[in-house]
Amino acid sequence: MNPNSIESSKAPEPVGLYPHAKRVGNLLFLSGVGPRERGSKIIPGVELDENGKIKSYDIAKQCHSVFQNIRYILEDSGSRWDNIVDVTVFLTNMKDDFPIYNKIWAEYFSENPPCRTTIEINCLPTPIGIELKVIATI
Repeated sequence: MNPNSIESSKAPEPVGLYPHAKRVGNLLFLSGVGPRERGSKIIPGVELDENGKIKSYDIAKQCHSVFQNIRYILEDSGSRWDNIVDVTVFLTNMKDDFPIYNKIWAEYFSENPPCRTTIEINCLPTPIGIELKVIATI
């Protein structure tokens, strides 16, 4: 793999052919990060029916898990949480989930918040309600 590509040993495995992050100069570009757990198909806060469709979910649990996965990737890349400069957030249910996500965001970014864009989309590649795309410095 390219020496500028980074694979985290703690974050969940990518669902396709892409690295967790790529370093370009002193910038770090993270691929989309969701709440899955490494080494399993478990998605914190998600209950699936027998057909693999979302039966119920807890967006707060997913937010905490996504933020932890981002922290894993940053640390394995030689960066840190305070180095995040820009975040694009994808939510599948803006109306119901934005207030909860926004409150949790404020807890994690109480100091030095990065730029942020939040977009509602109709689905993500796995049965999750949130995914983040992050740019940080190293």
